[in-house]
Amino acid sequence: MKNKTVFVACDTSNLSEIKKIITQTNTKKLKIIPKFGLQFFYSKHGRKFLENIKSDFWLDLKINDIPHTALSAIHSLKDLKKCKYITIHANGGVEMLKEVKKEAKKINKNIKILGVTILTSLNNKSLKEIGHTKNIKELVLKQAALIKKSGCDGIVCSAQEALMVRKRYKNLLIITPGIRLPGDSSNDQVRIMTPKQAFKNKVSGIVIGRSLTKGNIKNNTLKLIDHLNK
Repeated sequence: MKNKTVFVACDTSNLSEIKKIITQTNTKKLKIIPKFGLQFFYSKHGRKFLENIKSDFWLDLKINDIPHTALSAIHSLKDLKKCKYITIHANGGVEMLKEVKKEAKKINKNIKILGVTILTSLNNKSLKEIGHTKNIKELVLKQAALIKKSGCDGIVCSAQEALMVRKRYKNLLIITPGIRLPGDSSNDQVRIMTPKQAFKNKVSGIVIGRSLTKGNIKNNTLKLIDHLNK
């Protein structure tokens, strides 16, 4: 169990709720790392909290801009000493990915740069509406190739594409959002999977949010542990 990494999505701007999530998902039976996205990072107390946090965390900003602006964003985060993972979007292109990876390692040699592919809220119909001509699997593989070429440490994709990516890239970190415990609502996610199914698809880690954070967090955490032990 300890070789399975779970990231809990701390998707709230309420500082008390954030502290509650971190405290109540803390367990010796499973490695659970908090993931903070735009909602908390942009909140009044979010930035200051992350500056002083004592545990490792994932900062999920999905940086996607011209290389100069992306590098400036990375520099502005150098005081966040416990940030172990940060996301940038494959849509920014291979040069942006390369530059961010290179600069981030100068600031913190232990940080992992994760390239984001197609969001788990999208399906093939959504891609056509945006203007893509490739289907999800084709596009994820194309983006995975760019992420690998850039030297980034890992990829963020749905668990439905994870096994396909793993067969091609044996040593790439693969982290998958869109994870739900059995019986839970999919909410705004489309390409979802259970934690156990995801790990069977050779992922390095999973992101789980509302299945853990809605309702009784301690009980939900125990449910997750029990689900993975079956």
